[in-house]
Amino acid sequence: MNKKFELLFDDTIEVFGRKLFRIKAKINFGSVKVGEIGGYIEKEENLSEHGDAWVYGDAWVYGDAEVYGNARVYGDAWVKSPKDYIVFKNSWSSFRWFTYTKSNKMWKVGCFYGSGQELIEKAYQDSEQSGKCYEAYVNLVLELEKLDD
Repeated sequence: MNKKFELLFDDTIEVFGRKLFRIKAKINFGSVKVGEIGGYIEKEENLSEHGDAWVYGDAWVYGDAEVYGNARVYGDAWVKSPKDYIVFKNSWSSFRWFTYTKSNKMWKVGCFYGSGQELIEKAYQDSEQSGKCYEAYVNLVLELEKLDD
């Protein structure tokens, strides 16, 4: 099997005493094109070779965390363990996966990337059903985060 990405050993950052490497796509997959530069990972095990998973921009993934399936990590997000993000499934319309990242409190749904309030507003513009469903997920996450305090 062809690897879908490589670590760039000359483009690294130090995060909490760990060395993270920028990634570069070796093949086309999903919306990622060959040669596209991605975010930073600590080791190859942090990003699955299967599916369309990708780490974008300046996002970090390290420790025991693994990005897999069709998950995407964007922006200033950093993921060090599976507890740093939550993946949900839209079961009411598109059946696509969407994610919440705890480190930057951002939501990623298809092309949308933003805060919980922005997601709710966008969803209500699409339909009342979508608005109600996404609002329920945003509120669920807010309640779960209270348990961490």
